[in-house]
Amino acid sequence: MTANFTPILLGSDINVYGMARSFNEEYGIKVKALADVQLAATRYSKIVEVETHPGFSSDPEFMNVMKQKMEVYRSHQEPVILIACGDGYAELLAKHKDELSEVFVVPYIDYDLLEKLISKEGFYEIAEQYGLPYPKTKIVTMADYQAENYLSLPFPYPVELKPEDPVAWLKCQFEGRKKAFTIHDEAELADIVGKIYTHGYTEDLILQDFIPGDDSNMRVLNAYVDKNHQVKMMCLGHPLLEDPTPQSIGNYMAIMPEYNQELYYTVQNFLEKLNYVGMANFDIKYDVRDGQYKFFEINLRQGRSSFYVTLNGYNLAKWYVEDYVNDSLKDQETVYGNKLKTGHKLWLGVPTKIFNEYAYDNETKRAAKELLKEGRYGTTVFYDRDKGFKRWLLMKYMFHNYYKRYKTYYQVNKGQYFEEESKKMQARSQDH
Repeated sequence: MTANFTPILLGSDINVYGMARSFNEEYGIKVKALADVQLAATRYSKIVEVETHPGFSSDPEFMNVMKQKMEVYRSHQEPVILIACGDGYAELLAKHKDELSEVFVVPYIDYDLLEKLISKEGFYEIAEQYGLPYPKTKIVTMADYQAENYLSLPFPYPVELKPEDPVAWLKCQFEGRKKAFTIHDEAELADIVGKIYTHGYTEDLILQDFIPGDDSNMRVLNAYVDKNHQVKMMCLGHPLLEDPTPQSIGNYMAIMPEYNQELYYTVQNFLEKLNYVGMANFDIKYDVRDGQYKFFEINLRQGRSSFYVTLNGYNLAKWYVEDYVNDSLKDQETVYGNKLKTGHKLWLGVPTKIFNEYAYDNETKRAAKELLKEGRYGTTVFYDRDKGFKRWLLMKYMFHNYYKRYKTYYQVNKGQYFEEESKKMQARSQDH
């Protein structure tokens, strides 16, 4: 199929490679990407060309480069579609949407809505307004810390602690720093909050009710909303394993496709009431205590592990093209991923040996192991049309590194922890 459009991806990580691969699988094209640095996932690739510009991931360099690109593509006859593959790039596209839209297709929400949604506080306020379930939450400010009035909680331990501002969090460094913390008592809470606010972080912190259960209680959902604010595709995934590394906790390493019409309707109603546009990615966890799926956050772009969507037949790139190039989505019914419950494939971000050893044993894992036996699985980065030796060797090295990560961190962060915490919480609830 001849391509009558030009996609430009922003970033150079595994998310970029997954989108580039989606375009290559569907349209046979090589894709250009713009980034501030070259990351491993796109290195030595034949399907994506990364052009680096130091400082490109923030203003003013972002717009300095994009103004140059606007002149390059101003007379371009075909649509040129900008696709962000990270939170920072999604924010930059929304911020400069009006100016960039003079030349490019910019399929992102307006900046005022983005500012609300990227803030966890803002997201929970909007979730409350539109009836989207989320964990019980308390906000801790630096003023609360200084006044020492943050230790009284409206829910029992353990609790989850995470930064409200992920960009500011990158600048906060101390021994034991993690992407998120599970706090077990008041002394630990005081210790961690103290370290955070004495090492350069000044923004708010999010304290949340701990939802019991292992990685397999998580869900991930990707949706595409067209230019008319109608949801056209949703694809639900059932993560079975996460990265245990402190800096990467929450990154999915194994995903099975799943179908849940009630959950689809909940998300569709939420996005359409918001007048959303573009890709959205939700992190969700099933709460066995009340039978509800609780929403942690929305990412305003496809997630880093979202190639599971393409792998299962709902090509991520195709929705942009059908919407903005072919204008064919307006009359199309919503596609609810995996509704037929056939043709499933397991997505993996780690070697199969790690999945078999570390994924929590349950019915879904057993189904996933059957798919492995049948060869019905795939990864983002190992692609038959992109098999240069240097790339193959680098990707093998990346995957091999996970053996050390799991051996070092799994027992510390995971292991029997979830099962023990669930038993404790159940005992507490029976006592009450």
